[in-house]
Amino acid sequence: MIVSFSFAIVAEPYPLLAAYLNNHTRILLEVCVASVDDAVAAFRGGADRLELNFAIELGGLTPSVGLLEEVKRAVSIPVVAMVRPKPGGFHYSAADLRLMMRDAEMLLAAGADGIVSGALKEDGTIEDTYWGSLKRKSESRELIFHRAFDVVSDQRSLLKALIDLDTTRVLTSGGRDTAWEGREQIAKLNEHFGKQIELLPGSGISSENAVDVVLATGCTQIHGSFSRLQTGQFTGWLRNENRRATSQQLVAATRAALDSRERMIDSLG
Repeated sequence: MIVSFSFAIVAEPYPLLAAYLNNHTRILLEVCVASVDDAVAAFRGGADRLELNFAIELGGLTPSVGLLEEVKRAVSIPVVAMVRPKPGGFHYSAADLRLMMRDAEMLLAAGADGIVSGALKEDGTIEDTYWGSLKRKSESRELIFHRAFDVVSDQRSLLKALIDLDTTRVLTSGGRDTAWEGREQIAKLNEHFGKQIELLPGSGISSENAVDVVLATGCTQIHGSFSRLQTGQFTGWLRNENRRATSQQLVAATRAALDSRERMIDSLG
């Protein structure tokens, strides 16, 4: 009974997802990382793609070129790099935009498989000049608009603009705190625009809800940090502060949940 009900959820409201699962081996799992150790843990846990950041606790900022180069040496899966110069909002000065473009150029030259970024005008529309230039710099590599998308009230108009500018993918929680809370909005966007641009649900994804998010949104990929708090150690007047680190076990549990779901659908199809 449970199996039949679950398959109906996939096959009827989301035929694109059902078709994808019939022709692909797995749902793509992207892991957000901030160090070489994080990257290796994610890779060993079964990640398909990494989003490389600095300071994930601040929402993710531009990583150094050195970090990208070391991560690329350590793993054999695609690595897309964040370009975000500072925490806070997504409206930037001309100097900020020049810095972002320069950072993107350097990260691409160092081997980034794509750039993750986002910039908005004061009225909430896309900084199309910046985004168009970034697309030209990226050439055939991926260009991803990050969760600046989630602060915009008119997401459909922004999505249309991103499609016109040949954007690869949008990371979104559907305008809510988590992808699960925003699942209905993500599903609507995916239904209307999923053939023109990739929708990547992110925020609050775990091994426990990953399959539910996929089924509820009809998307064929998910994004998360899958991290655990690492306790720092005191050494005299120096102190290593607590930080979150990618857990190979949590990544592997999510991968297993997604793969199990796909095997179930394959057995029914």
